[in-house]
Amino acid sequence: MSTTANRRWLLVRYPEGIPPLDTWRLEEAPIPEPGLGQILVKAHWLSVDPYMRARMSPARSYAQGVSPGNVMTGGGVGEVVASNHPAWKKGDIAESMQFGWQEWSVLTPGLPGSSGVNRVDPNLAPIESSLFWLGMPGLTAYFGLLDVGRPRPGDTVVVSAAAGAVGQLVGQIANLAGCRAIAIASDDAKLAWCREIGFATTINYRTVQDLGAAIEAACPSGVDIFFDNTGGPIHDAVIKRLAVGARIVICGRIALAGQFGKPDIGERLLSDLLVTRSSAHGFLVTDWWHRRDEARRRLAGWHREGKVRVRQDIMAGIERMPEAFLRLLNGKNFGKQLVKIL
Repeated sequence: MSTTANRRWLLVRYPEGIPPLDTWRLEEAPIPEPGLGQILVKAHWLSVDPYMRARMSPARSYAQGVSPGNVMTGGGVGEVVASNHPAWKKGDIAESMQFGWQEWSVLTPGLPGSSGVNRVDPNLAPIESSLFWLGMPGLTAYFGLLDVGRPRPGDTVVVSAAAGAVGQLVGQIANLAGCRAIAIASDDAKLAWCREIGFATTINYRTVQDLGAAIEAACPSGVDIFFDNTGGPIHDAVIKRLAVGARIVICGRIALAGQFGKPDIGERLLSDLLVTRSSAHGFLVTDWWHRRDEARRRLAGWHREGKVRVRQDIMAGIERMPEAFLRLLNGKNFGKQLVKIL
């Protein structure tokens, strides 16, 4: 990590489909100075997440996008090295969605909601956990399944991208709720991990001859909860096999990253929702941010008791941020994708 300059990635242009590597440009800039009420933080870890693709577009979305020429958006965690805020001191550990793809960030504590700055206790868990199972992915799994999916003991829960940051937690929380979890993922090593952490059945969507038949065999009484992290053909195959009163949690659309900005064209499956009297609910974890302390307490307790296990995928160095992001979009990551800042 440079101590004389701030290495940062700027968005060069809005991409189409899967972004090429030259979508971003690495530059060196002076280390910024915190203003009144702000803190300067040296990043130790940066997060890589699917939502970042939507931020690289001028299209209307639930959050403001990144304009070409600006630092790419993203969350991180690091050490406070200078503070002009009365509640923060040098040496504190801060986590925030304000970091961006850069080594040094000026953060403004006190902003409302998920855009704020959170204090991290390094004695509770490794600080990078605040970007994973104690952070946005963990809260997404917790509230998405428990509040939106509303699991009941005996329910069958199908999870797409089941070995990812969110999916691996959804399956384990489903087990804690007395449900039977089914994993859908892209390779056998990921599925072996899913079985190790308690998924009852696993399906490799890339190698199975008939995805629909495999889902039907795994869910003979239908799917009660579908935690949809991918969209696309997996979505279509599961929707045809819903149980009466099923709940669909629409969390991510990473299977459609290569078609970003284009119509989501596929089968029209509203009749399946009608016949099964099912509900589909779009989900953003920021709507539950006011309850984040509740989720963190329970997740930390489950982890401490060995009831929740996690796997993360680490790359090293700020220069690898675009590579890490493209690995995520192409499904090559195994667990939560993180970049360690050296």
